[in-house]
Amino acid sequence: MLAYIARRVLLMVPTIFGIMLVSFIIVQFAPGGPVERIIAQLQGFEAGATSRFGGGGSDIGQTGSGQVGGAGADTTGRYRGAQGLDPKFISELEKQFGFDKPAPQRFLIMLKNYAVFDFGRSYFRDVPVLQLIREKLPVSISLGLWMTLLSYAISVPLGISKAVNDGSRFDVWSSAVVIVGYAIPSFLFAILLIVLFAGGSFWQIFPLRGLTSEYFDQLSLLDKIRDYFWHITLPVISMALGAFATATFLTKNSFLEEIKKQYVLTARMKGLSRRQVLYGHIFRNAMLVVVSGFPGAFISAFFTGALLIETIFSLDGLGLLSFESIVNRDYPVVFANLYIFALLGLFVNLLSDLTYTWIDPRIDFETREV
Repeated sequence: MLAYIARRVLLMVPTIFGIMLVSFIIVQFAPGGPVERIIAQLQGFEAGATSRFGGGGSDIGQTGSGQVGGAGADTTGRYRGAQGLDPKFISELEKQFGFDKPAPQRFLIMLKNYAVFDFGRSYFRDVPVLQLIREKLPVSISLGLWMTLLSYAISVPLGISKAVNDGSRFDVWSSAVVIVGYAIPSFLFAILLIVLFAGGSFWQIFPLRGLTSEYFDQLSLLDKIRDYFWHITLPVISMALGAFATATFLTKNSFLEEIKKQYVLTARMKGLSRRQVLYGHIFRNAMLVVVSGFPGAFISAFFTGALLIETIFSLDGLGLLSFESIVNRDYPVVFANLYIFALLGLFVNLLSDLTYTWIDPRIDFETREV
């Protein structure tokens, strides 16, 4: 087992390298960049943008967070369209953001810093990138955790019921409901919930925005818990709507496959009740695939619909942070999010495989090729 884990960890290195390289190359050809945005602001084309390039960020070129090129720049990172501005000023901007170095050198410096989790400072917020991520992480964890727990709490019992009643009217109409729910975009369902339950046109039962109330610090512990769940109800339901389908049908198919096996027939012939066979023999084997996929489902919650849900409900999480960073060409934040989530995804895949051996010790990865 240790040898298998070591091989998987070693394979993460070239995988991360490939992900960062492809993303870095794409960024080189993407329209706009931090230097271009600042020049556009100075020329009056983006009056509403928020840029703090003048203070505290002069060390960006040395931290390693600014080693990413922007669009409108040639292979040396120099901006081509700044007519009418002092070339010396443009050169200072390029140096400040680290674009005075060749693209390959910027990429290598970025990898070196990211290897020790040094993500530098945000271009436009003038704070360490890691601090930004830590501030936004609790919101995204709340959404991801409760969405995953809610979807599993409903999908597993529903999948078991569908397997036991396979082909019945209940199985048919529940499948239709699950598929329709999967097809509805989460952001449209979120808007519907707001209209119905957040003071849109009908009832004002739930708050419209935020994760907690403004007076949250003044509440007692019990009231804080109530306030938290009061705010997170609609966002979690919106995100969980489309997550039911996969877990439900996975549970149903796993149970159907186990029900047809010989050991089930043997258990029934011994006089065991249907419930004893179902939960005493079938459940553990059938839930192997479902339970092992829980870590992956939790991580995927950060990517599926989180951005729009956070925007609609004004939740300041990683999804909204990533979107704003892309719009503002805040490359240190963009690449840090990409690096962290790619790394998390690889480790979660490994964790999912190891969960198999925890649930079923008969599985041996030592004899398996990576």
